[in-house]
Amino acid sequence: MNWLRTTLILIAIVAGAAAHADDGVGETTPLFTSNEVLDVTIRAPFTTIMRERSKEEDKSATLTYNDAAEGSVTVEIGIQARGRFRRQAQVCKWAPLRLNFKKASLENTVFAGSDKMKLVTHCRNGSARYTQALLAEHLAYRILNQVTDASFRVRLLRIIYVDTDKNDRERVELGFVIEHKDQVARRIGLDANDEQPTTIDALDARHTNLGSVYQLLIGNTDFSPIRAAPGEACCHNYVLFGAEKGQMLAIPYDFDMSGIVDAPHSSPNPRFDLRNVQDRLYRGRCVNNEHIEASVQAFLDQKQAIYDLINANELFQPGRRKSTLRFLNEFFATIESPDRIRRQLIDKCLS
Repeated sequence: MNWLRTTLILIAIVAGAAAHADDGVGETTPLFTSNEVLDVTIRAPFTTIMRERSKEEDKSATLTYNDAAEGSVTVEIGIQARGRFRRQAQVCKWAPLRLNFKKASLENTVFAGSDKMKLVTHCRNGSARYTQALLAEHLAYRILNQVTDASFRVRLLRIIYVDTDKNDRERVELGFVIEHKDQVARRIGLDANDEQPTTIDALDARHTNLGSVYQLLIGNTDFSPIRAAPGEACCHNYVLFGAEKGQMLAIPYDFDMSGIVDAPHSSPNPRFDLRNVQDRLYRGRCVNNEHIEASVQAFLDQKQAIYDLINANELFQPGRRKSTLRFLNEFFATIESPDRIRRQLIDKCLS
């Protein structure tokens, strides 16, 4: 009867979306309707921001981009450092940032419908290795987008940072912005839920297992869909959506500790006795094993599209592209083998 339950859920989602069409359910913020690199200029007191790294106070800034119809467009923003691990100066000389858009200036811009938004930055100035890691983390989000709409969308930016503390000194780096959880909620028709903690049976089993196989694909162990680190909302590198028991969706984010990213600052979780972040470990739940076949098939169905994401990205250096393809080859070799699925997924599940 699983097919009947799934059908009823889908009918309810469709009906709910129709009922709330006026609330923007199902709509995507203009920024995330394209995957083209967006060129922007951000003017802000970056020396002060990187010195203080305050998460309490926005600094006034502007963001400018070029619109094909309107020409140069400038919007007012607040900006501050964000994050936990990467906000530490010894980890990232250039901290991740939070952009707080002034809604009054967004009408008819690509940022319409935006509010607060995370910007993933290059971490260290002029470092090709960190830039390639950033591109790989952007890829990690795009891979999940390819498999399910219930995922955080991203947009790659080529950023001219103008430091108003240093006589408008400029530097050009890549970065990417992540869809805010409220934008995801509006798009999928489920409210973001900060419940803490939760239980595995409160989550939609099929979607949770899909996420578990995805985490295996990217080689990530730095997550929990049901528990949070101290001081975090539930859950660790996951956001929950919906409130109905058994149907809540847990959507992952923040993949800099994964093997596919292989960031210079990353290290394996000592709990799991792994040699390095590129050692894979399946952390799916045994109660969801009945969904492994469907989860695996979802990735097999998108295999070529996933490889195309890598091969089409001209910003990847040849060596990085080759190592990323090799890393993915290992995953697909696993899920294309029934024996390896049994040994590496079913027999390794968490009780």
